[in-house]
Amino acid sequence: MEYMEFHVYGISLIPAIVGIIELAKRFGFPRWLSPILSLVLGFTAAFVYIAPGQPREAILVGIVMGLSSVGLYSGSRSTYRALRK
Repeated sequence: MEYMEFHVYGISLIPAIVGIIELAKRFGFPRWLSPILSLVLGFTAAFVYIAPGQPREAILVGIVMGLSSVGLYSGSRSTYRALRK
């Protein structure tokens, strides 16, 4: 069984994905499609940058980055709204 390493620079792509999604929404991208865009960007980053030539790793890392970026945005938005009240 191979051991998969997930380097720190891969985790740093998550806020970048959040930023790209926010820019896309400001330019008219539908909000309800943002989780799908997040997964697409996560897969793209994983296949091109994190694990090129290793499809199983890239799929796993892409899912983690895509779903984490959606959770990071919704969690920070909820916290901001709660603190604002």
